Amino acid sequence: MAQLTFLAVHAHPDDEASSTGGLYRLLANQGVRTVLVTCTNGECGDALDGAKPNADHHDGDEVAKVRAKELDQAVAVLGINRLIRLNYRDSGMMGWPQNDDAECFWQVPVEVGAARLADILEEERPQVIVTYNEIGFYGHPDHIQAHRITLAALKLIDYEPTLYFNAIPNSIMARFRERFEQADRERKEENAAKGIVEPEESSEQEEIDIGTPDELIGASIDVSDVTDAKYDALAAHQSQMADAFWLKMDRQEFKMVMGREWFVRVTNPKKLDGVVEDIFAGYR
Repeated sequence: MAQLTFLAVHAHPDDEASSTGGLYRLLANQGVRTVLVTCTNGECGDALDGAKPNADHHDGDEVAKVRAKELDQAVAVLGINRLIRLNYRDSGMMGWPQNDDAECFWQVPVEVGAARLADILEEERPQVIVTYNEIGFYGHPDHIQAHRITLAALKLIDYEPTLYFNAIPNSIMARFRERFEQADRERKEENAAKGIVEPEESSEQEEIDIGTPDELIGASIDVSDVTDAKYDALAAHQSQMADAFWLKMDRQEFKMVMGREWFVRVTNPKKLDGVVEDIFAGYR
């Protein structure tokens, strides 16, 4: 049997841990080759003192250096065999001035990014690929661009892998939403007390429903045995995750809340039906 290979296309350092951290560690434990493509360097993340990109002293290049080290640590925790950085500049949230930076990922022609990714896919030949849906899961330009270049790259390669989008079912999202909103309020209050002003998102941007109808879920993966690794991978991204609601849970609660990862099946060369519990269903 051919070597099983899994590849995810993520936008920023830390995305690999939040939506696929359990899957990466689970597959590594099973002997599957795992590959991570990280599209940007994360320059628009928080500085070590919590400063946002609109702060006068925020240095995106320094932030990227910190996040590169954190990503290396998370990759080691998750047992990822190969990390590929495309090294595009972070575009910031939708409506931020960083969207207009000629060097940011959002401004890269899709065909250019797709050609680079297609070369990686031809080299690694993953049977299973994960990225984001057409709204980038929550509307971030870099996530949307990762979606675009992945779909375009699949048209350039000489075989058809199984493509999944990461997702959270609506039934689960209802529980998460309260936690997200509470964590967001607490973070803004803490930042305001420190004198940190967060950039405002575009007023023209509509609120995005990031949940997915339960009937569209194609894979539901039990990662409860590896949630300690997922927790540690998130914690490795300390500069961005210090105030994250995930890390405010104890490990037992984290296991209960984060012990499953969900995906929507987009391509289906193996003619699968229903919800699979193995991301490599049809391949083994």
